[in-house]
Amino acid sequence: MKFTDLKFIIIRLYSEYVKKHLNRIMIALVLSILVAGSTSAIAWLLDPAVKKIFIEKDRTLAWLIPVLIIVSFSTKGLSLYIARMNIIRVGQEVAGEIQKKIANNILISDIQTLDNRHSGKYISNIMFDAHQIQNLVSTGVLNIMKDSFSVIALVSLMFYQNWKLALFAILMMPLAAGFAKSLGKRIGKAVGEAGELSGKLTTFLSEIFKGSKMIRIYQKENEENRNANRIITDLVEKNIKINSVLVRATPIMETLTGFMIAGFIFFSGKLIAAGELEVNSFFSFLAAMMLAYQPIRSLATINMAIYQGATAFKRISDIIDKDIEIKNDENLPKLEIKKSNINFKNVSFKYSGTAEKAVNNINISINGGSMSAFVGHSGAGKSTIINLLPRFYDPQNGEILIDNQNITKVSLNSLRKNISLVSQDVILFDESIKNNIAYADTKASQQEIEIACKFAAAHEFIKKLPNGYETIIGENGVKLSGGQKQRISIARAVLKKSPIILLDEATSSLDAESEETVQNAINNLTKNKTTLVIAHRLSTIHNSDNIFVIKNGNIINSGNHKFLIDNCDEYKSLYKKQLK
Repeated sequence: MKFTDLKFIIIRLYSEYVKKHLNRIMIALVLSILVAGSTSAIAWLLDPAVKKIFIEKDRTLAWLIPVLIIVSFSTKGLSLYIARMNIIRVGQEVAGEIQKKIANNILISDIQTLDNRHSGKYISNIMFDAHQIQNLVSTGVLNIMKDSFSVIALVSLMFYQNWKLALFAILMMPLAAGFAKSLGKRIGKAVGEAGELSGKLTTFLSEIFKGSKMIRIYQKENEENRNANRIITDLVEKNIKINSVLVRATPIMETLTGFMIAGFIFFSGKLIAAGELEVNSFFSFLAAMMLAYQPIRSLATINMAIYQGATAFKRISDIIDKDIEIKNDENLPKLEIKKSNINFKNVSFKYSGTAEKAVNNINISINGGSMSAFVGHSGAGKSTIINLLPRFYDPQNGEILIDNQNITKVSLNSLRKNISLVSQDVILFDESIKNNIAYADTKASQQEIEIACKFAAAHEFIKKLPNGYETIIGENGVKLSGGQKQRISIARAVLKKSPIILLDEATSSLDAESEETVQNAINNLTKNKTTLVIAHRLSTIHNSDNIFVIKNGNIINSGNHKFLIDNCDEYKSLYKKQLK
């Protein structure tokens, strides 16, 4: 990372997130000065302690100096504690704010943006990268303040004791500092790579959880285990590399320290012999120098925390700064539903990264209160049309109207408030059945929820469960059958009371008995509602007011079932294939 980029990232991090916590940072700053003062006081007190107690045997100071040393250590400890608590709070709140922004970004991002990102990377950003930023803000900021003041105070004391010896010590210190700086760079790079691997592992684990049944039925346990081992091994090796760099540094740092101490003792001996340095001053100077080496090494390695935090913030910024193409604008007028008429005018759409259009120049009119079905082979564009209506995606060309109102010219909230979706992939939460249904209306009463469930043919099976409506259904409703999950989904849609219903192959994965039950529930749901249906089984759409036949993103014909059987070879072919 270039210095200019690093500087920009740090400035942005400070101005957007850290600046608002300046009062706590100032408290930590003042306390860091106290830490530095008490640290240098400890070293300075060794001078009178050796001279007055051990050489002159002063009985008065024999108890006073130890008391002062205790006070100095206590002041240092208490100041450091309060400073750390303040800075830790700042780091946690900054990380929390960033995590909230990422979570909010996920919730408001348009579907196409989310489709192009891996969930594991989002989780890694929320957990791993936010932690790196927290570490930069809390540990990094505190260490810069505390260690800088400590070095200044201790070096000042060293010059006070003997300027010649102080110059010698200062000349020796850059050796340790330079090595520590180089160490920090190497570790910082390795930690960044470890973060990427952590995101990859999160994605993989999420996928094997979701695909557990598929993995087993295709007997891919061994293969996926090898994949897991490979990813984990890479991560382990990267973490070993990080720690090995630190471990290898230990003997080098110890050897350098040994040379510096040896040189210091040799030079001090000459100064004592020449009468330029007293023994008591030597011990005080030695203590100051030894105490100074730790903050100097810490300051030298601070670039590691800065690099890690800045790199993490850059990755997070790429998410936070992503322009949300489809977002709610409360300044726009609300959608006013009268008849729920829907019109697609010259609508075309293609997914990012693809050359061909998913739907091409679509022109359809749907009367309010009618049922319209979309049929065609897989990939024909049926789901795309359905997804355009609630603005999960926006078309590149054309416009979509509801009661002559362009859906891009009304607030997004008001649009989606009037649309309910029941799809093949039922989304349920690891909550009670009641809470899953009330997701549509959190203020709904128990009676309203039960009425919705009766419409959805779900009430009877729910009452038979051990805890009825309070039954916890597990992650994505794992404890329920496909038909039961779908009926809960329909009950949720009933409770929402939307005038427009979207059915995306809602019965395609059900057995015949469950399909019949669910279909009856759907009939209750869609009665007198404007309904758009994607049908897997054409037998379920015989009574649709209008059926649109789609091929390669184009509507090639439309009409009722009888008309299409007589006049559309594509529809007739699809229908006959299902009769076999």
